[in-house]
Amino acid sequence: MWYHIYEAQMQASAPFRAAALAALQMRPALHGGAENPYARQLMAALEMATRAKLTHESQPFGIESVMVENREALVAEETVLDLPFGRMLHFKKDIDAPQPRVLIVAPLSGHFATLLRNTVKTMLQDHDVYITDWKNARNVPLAQGRFGFEEYVDYLIKMLEHLGPGAHIVAVCQPCVQAMVATAVMAAQKHPCEPRSLTLMAGPIDCRINPTAVNKLATDHPIEWFRNNLISTVPFPLPAWGRRVYPGFMQLTAFMSMNPERHLEQHKTLYKHLVEGEVDEAERIKTFYDEYFAVLDLTEEFYLETVAWVFQEMRLPLGRLKHHGVPVDCSKITRTALLTVEGERDDICAVGQTAAAHELTPKLRPHLRSHHLQPGVGHYGVFSGKKWDREIYPTVRSVILSVE
Repeated sequence: MWYHIYEAQMQASAPFRAAALAALQMRPALHGGAENPYARQLMAALEMATRAKLTHESQPFGIESVMVENREALVAEETVLDLPFGRMLHFKKDIDAPQPRVLIVAPLSGHFATLLRNTVKTMLQDHDVYITDWKNARNVPLAQGRFGFEEYVDYLIKMLEHLGPGAHIVAVCQPCVQAMVATAVMAAQKHPCEPRSLTLMAGPIDCRINPTAVNKLATDHPIEWFRNNLISTVPFPLPAWGRRVYPGFMQLTAFMSMNPERHLEQHKTLYKHLVEGEVDEAERIKTFYDEYFAVLDLTEEFYLETVAWVFQEMRLPLGRLKHHGVPVDCSKITRTALLTVEGERDDICAVGQTAAAHELTPKLRPHLRSHHLQPGVGHYGVFSGKKWDREIYPTVRSVILSVE
């Protein structure tokens, strides 16, 4: 029902946004009148009106080049593995020297992989970078079957197999759990494509440690509450009509409700920049919200299994998680270097939750394990921004190089 209401609202408001966009086209006709403060306010209000929407399509990564050592290398984005619920992208650089192959595992939590654009661009300087690009569940027909927690792990294993022996994993946020499970499964099988290193950044390995508001929300209600209140059916005529999903617009609403004052203030600031003609400042805010308001749906089974298994039952740290019926034993990880990264001010995945991975790998030798606690950053600062570039990334790079 929620999905039908949402789609109806979007369709009903579309003519108003179209009218605002048409009115914006009058800007060149104003000539000198555009300098009138009232005209500038009108144009700014119209632009704000055109932006009052969500999109369900991924924004482009837009990484055309990157500095490699002392020269600028062109970057070409290519799909190297295409699966029903996701694909593996490769950022191919025009260089001859081989670099460590790294699979960045992006979250499947309501936004597209392009949320990690800064992460990708930074790592491209010294690595041959691939990324998981999850598809919007509302576009995957029912005939493609289910995609749950275990299928996510299976996809990671398939991607590592495609990359071949010696690749590295850098997992960001929610998929740290699945990345660790995939590594443990491959280690138990003595799989030749077991990752050479595993970097877990701000992920909920053990949510019993320093529970955050996000953790408490997950445990305040039984799993049936989530099923009955947050799961909707994709309406006709969307490609996945009939599929049960956790809609991306609901996840975005949950994220924004955690700090509504900040988002309201940012949009007030955007309006001010538009009125005053501060193009660069306005563009920075617009770029962020273009990405933030691009949402994707999660399959019912993936969302509910993640909530239940990771946030409610804590199956991995308690040793109760199984993969296709086989117990997951992280103590089997003995050859993969492990780095955990946390942000001091992270209010989504608190300090200690990611570092718990070290307790689950008791047979890993000391020289293969590292932990980095970054002062002064919240959740997004762990993988994006100046401190990621200048202080966290050098540690990630060093760990990868140490086992190359």
